[in-house]
Amino acid sequence: MEDLFDHTILCNKCNKKMKAGLLSRNGFNLRAVKCEQCGKSIIHPEDKREYEEFIRLKQKEYNVKMRMVGNSYAVSIPREIVDFMQEQESIMNNMVKLCFEEAGKISLDFDSNNEEQKSRVVSSEEVKVVRNGKPVYHVKKVSDSANPETNKTKVFKAKEEEEY
Repeated sequence: MEDLFDHTILCNKCNKKMKAGLLSRNGFNLRAVKCEQCGKSIIHPEDKREYEEFIRLKQKEYNVKMRMVGNSYAVSIPREIVDFMQEQESIMNNMVKLCFEEAGKISLDFDSNNEEQKSRVVSSEEVKVVRNGKPVYHVKKVSDSANPETNKTKVFKAKEEEEY
């Protein structure tokens, strides 16, 4: 079966040829055509259907049990999520990246081999310098690997009333 997007598509407003491209939304690359004159765009129907299914699954909340397996805990992933990922066989025996993001939140990354996806590290550090039991300096450092131009280090002269 031929793909509609393999043919020339004309804008129904301007009757001009639409230009093919990609739209990125929530990690999805959606095939699309866009009219350069009026700005109207059309997303490929197959990509649109898959993206809408992703949004539907994303809005759902699952209650799953945590079980003890040996010395570790296991959480089952609902079948409809695994089916959506369409790589069930290759996922089953692959390593998955697990991150403890914040208190009460753990994330799983099934696409850790994706070179385009860059990890981001945001860190902050605070140091207080004390000399002879008295505060001298207070240093605050913030760094962000995604935006290194915003990295900052501030040095403050400590106030006498600060406790250490």
